[in-house]
Amino acid sequence: MRGNFILLLFMGALVPSVYCQDSDYPWAWDCRNEVVEANENATLEDRCVRVMKSENINATGINTCKLTCGPNGVLWPRPTSVELGKDVNFFIPDNIRIYTGVCPANVRILLDVAYQIFSDNIAHYTPDSITWNTTYTHEVNIAVQVTDNQEHLNYDTDESYTLRIISTEDDTAVTIHAETFFGARHGLETLSQLIDYDDEHETLQIVSDVVITDYPVFKHRGISLDTSRNYIGIPSIERTIDGMASNKLNILHWHITDSHSFPLEVKSRPKMMQYGAYSPSQVYRESEVAELIKYAQVRGVHILPEFDAPAHVGNGFQWGEEDGLGKLTVCVEQEPWQSVCVEPPCGQLNLANENMYDVLSDIYKDMVDMFQPMHVFHYGGDEVNLACWNETEEIIEWMEGKNSSRDADDYYREWSNFQERARELLVNASKEVDAESSVGEFGILWTSHLTEEDNVKKYLNPDEYIIQIWTDNKSNIIKEVLEAGFRVIFSNYDAWYLDCGFGAWVGAGPPNINWCSPYKGWQTVYDNSPHHIAKDLTGETHEDKIFGGEVAMWTEQTDEMALDSRLWPRSAAFGERMWSNPSESWRLAETRMVHQRKRLVQRGIHADRLQPEWCHQNEGLCYAYPAEDINPELTTSPSVTTDGGSNLATMFVLNVVAIMFIALN
Repeated sequence: MRGNFILLLFMGALVPSVYCQDSDYPWAWDCRNEVVEANENATLEDRCVRVMKSENINATGINTCKLTCGPNGVLWPRPTSVELGKDVNFFIPDNIRIYTGVCPANVRILLDVAYQIFSDNIAHYTPDSITWNTTYTHEVNIAVQVTDNQEHLNYDTDESYTLRIISTEDDTAVTIHAETFFGARHGLETLSQLIDYDDEHETLQIVSDVVITDYPVFKHRGISLDTSRNYIGIPSIERTIDGMASNKLNILHWHITDSHSFPLEVKSRPKMMQYGAYSPSQVYRESEVAELIKYAQVRGVHILPEFDAPAHVGNGFQWGEEDGLGKLTVCVEQEPWQSVCVEPPCGQLNLANENMYDVLSDIYKDMVDMFQPMHVFHYGGDEVNLACWNETEEIIEWMEGKNSSRDADDYYREWSNFQERARELLVNASKEVDAESSVGEFGILWTSHLTEEDNVKKYLNPDEYIIQIWTDNKSNIIKEVLEAGFRVIFSNYDAWYLDCGFGAWVGAGPPNINWCSPYKGWQTVYDNSPHHIAKDLTGETHEDKIFGGEVAMWTEQTDEMALDSRLWPRSAAFGERMWSNPSESWRLAETRMVHQRKRLVQRGIHADRLQPEWCHQNEGLCYAYPAEDINPELTTSPSVTTDGGSNLATMFVLNVVAIMFIALN
């Protein structure tokens, strides 16, 4: 094998052991095709059954059973095609070797980092202190080959890979072939999920024979993260990227600024950050952004920046008048806020002030330069409040000077004029940074009044914009933009807004919950199928127009203390929907999902708990549905998909009524 060779080193491998297997532990697990009668359709696949070790000589440890049981073991997201062996080989970390085959030199540099990430992930499976059982001499030889020299992810990137494991008595040979680094990285992630610790032998174990061919269904598989409402530090963003890599998500849509704060360093306009940050320490420096982009790159994640405009601006722009540029924004922190915006503080760009475009141009130039290489940009563009402009004297005079009647259609026209000028500014900014840049040829806009049927065809070009849908899944806007020929990204709030289901943050609010309640359980996230939504509304799946989706984390009620548990493991459920687009509902994925949550915690992500540990050890026995109500196929629209909470509540009430009836009689 030509190429470089890497011996993986595991930190802590020589630390004296304080851990041993309890020989008196009575339980083991057996992979059986054993249906749970009351949960029949959800237990159609083989499952791990807890048994008495003394009575089942073929039973194994729980990790061995999980790795090899069922058609997919505990792989997440589910691969496109997988043949999974039923045996494992035991080995110690010192006996792992990785060889890089023929591949471009620039890719070797990325692969070296990816190998270390792989090594770190495996190390997380082991006890904190352990002395490895060196009597196990089985070798694991991993060969990785990449064809293309592509270093940066875009919508044309081939993320596919093949993975094969063949074992003999003495060694296990793993081969990963991919067109690009990103496919190879995904292959290494899958390989890390075919390995686990075995506490009986005090070794690692790997599935002995595997054949996988894998590729994503959707090209845009993202998390939208808001860092304006509440500041999120770089370590927490990195941890989010780690979680994304573990679930093969590839787009971090960074909603950096809003009316609340402007924490981003813009060197050409330093007062933006000075006036806009919550404090001098709660900022994102240009150098930090550059390092974050590199951190994401080797984990298969592209960072997509958003500068939301012409609404959702305010703090950060207050310096305009003192610098002789006039009011760059209007309605900033205006009271009462309800009349001119959707949430406090208010603010919109001042369309009547030409200096505003100069500042916008500088922001774009710095962002394009900072987020290199940028292949697509998010313009924001939602929740414009026409009343704000129509109550601002400077804009009223400007509109009247244009002989405008100042009705809604006139403001929509001026809004569209702004959007076209913004697009041109971004194109020019990208050409200054890179003459060959295609940034600005198409960008992303949120759904808004401008994307409604009467406006979208009049004001927006489907060749220039991707529309990100944040309505509910029944909205006619989805039908309108698809039939108008626009490419779309789904973030329908009724399934993929992860900030929903908590107490109101502006007043008590009826009934003391936030606007997009209820809470979206992982089951709702998993079953939300963009193709099904499109077909329900238009009669077609529009697979060529649906680029993918994003789960959204708006941070009015979230900061670093809650970020992980709000995102994970629900974003993992989203990850399987985006990668595999399964035809089945969440029920057949439940045991793998519970294990994936455990894996995320092992890797340092504070993912929310889904079930008691007993359920992880007793697959298929934690259910709330009568068997006749279970359909393993994903056949219904997500709007009627349930997490089980309402059914469980109904069953509880019925049980209470029955008990009361018995007591009274």
